[in-house]
Amino acid sequence: MGSRFDLTVVAENQAKGDEYMDLAIAEITRIERLISSWDPNSQTSMINKNAGVAPVKVDRELFNLIERAIKISKLTQGAFDISYASMDRIWKFDGSVMEMPSEEAIKQSVARVGYQNILLDPENSTVFLKKEGMKIGFGAIGKGYAADMAKALLLKHGVTSGIINASGDLNAWGTQPDGKDWMVAIVNPLNKNKVFSWLPVRDQAVVTSGNYEKFIILNGERYTHIIDPRTGYPSKGVRSATIFTKNAELADALATSIFVMGVETGVDFVNQLKGVECIIVDDDNKIITSENITLKGIEKQSK
Repeated sequence: MGSRFDLTVVAENQAKGDEYMDLAIAEITRIERLISSWDPNSQTSMINKNAGVAPVKVDRELFNLIERAIKISKLTQGAFDISYASMDRIWKFDGSVMEMPSEEAIKQSVARVGYQNILLDPENSTVFLKKEGMKIGFGAIGKGYAADMAKALLLKHGVTSGIINASGDLNAWGTQPDGKDWMVAIVNPLNKNKVFSWLPVRDQAVVTSGNYEKFIILNGERYTHIIDPRTGYPSKGVRSATIFTKNAELADALATSIFVMGVETGVDFVNQLKGVECIIVDDDNKIITSENITLKGIEKQSK
């Protein structure tokens, strides 16, 4: 998935631990083959190739993932949208973009974005992208989904404690061998090698979206890789957004959504969701949290 996965399991011995690791890696690889838009043979690529042409029959697993993604798009009023992928022709964060894309190019890329144009047929398990040139991609939900599925498989095989960390999309369950809770670090977005807080997690997912990993500098200004699918421009106002909830798929999607929504709207949104909490660091390096999070030693900033 173009990302690093770190796997931790508690097992009775090394051989059993290695066996569990192999199971998790095989599951993550299986999901990548299903959802990768970089793999020309994946079902996701087939959907994209047939945009504006014909519906594509897909596995029920992929159909259900797309269906859940659309529900999150509706919930966030389009701040989250898997059809954003057509904008990857405009914004690249590999060093190849040296000047601002034109307003016209951005306008044209946004014209192909819109979860409303993803048509699902539950009876036939087909997906159809209405507009030619549309693309879907799972960059903002796929790693979380893979972490959840790997965890579910390990639980099924009797692994009582572990962590799946998909480049910041983390799902932890059980406890450390000494019975203590797993601890997760919240990275300082001004220096990703430093931590501003450690928080205990048990049977919980924690996902952080930040602008410190992928960005470009144009005309002296930083542009993050997290694009607002409604405008076609990189999001502003947030340095990092961390979500705490029960599953990594939802946390992954919500972290991206809050980044796009901005601080005030994002915190208000999270405070209305049951079982979801957030920590946001804004562009002024202020820390803002949702209602039920208290960071020791750090003054809670009001919005």
